[in-house]
Amino acid sequence: MEHESLFSFSNPEFWVLVALVIFFGLLVVLKVLPGALFGALDGYAAKIQAELDEAQKLREEAQALLAEVKAQREEAERQASAMLEAAKADAVRLAAEAKEKLEEQITRRAQMAERKIAQAEAQAAADVKAAAVDLAAQAAEAVLLARVGAGADPLLDAAIGQIGSKLQ
Repeated sequence: MEHESLFSFSNPEFWVLVALVIFFGLLVVLKVLPGALFGALDGYAAKIQAELDEAQKLREEAQALLAEVKAQREEAERQASAMLEAAKADAVRLAAEAKEKLEEQITRRAQMAERKIAQAEAQAAADVKAAAVDLAAQAAEAVLLARVGAGADPLLDAAIGQIGSKLQ
């Protein structure tokens, strides 16, 4: 086979090349190839941009959610700290109240014991007085009976019998 030049009119490959150039030229002139090619590229670029926008939106939402969770955690920590401080203050207050109530109860019981002791002393003094009065009345009756004599005067005997009750 002989080597023919590519640019020879008798070479079929030349005509295929010419047809291909004309085909691509028509596609460019009619804007079919660039429109479809650039349209496909634009569509792909738009899809990528939409995915990037969605990723940015998701990132912003995640950051907002993270900030919200951090704020909630800080608020929960503040509340827990406030509750702990309130519990400590309540414990101190309750301890002080319990101490005060205990001191009041001890004071009341001491006063009650002192009253009972004073009452017992007064009762004992009254009992001693009553015993002394009874004894004095009996002694007076015995002395009068011894001086006057028993059975001499019934009026005198009745008055002597009443001496013990009048002295009390």
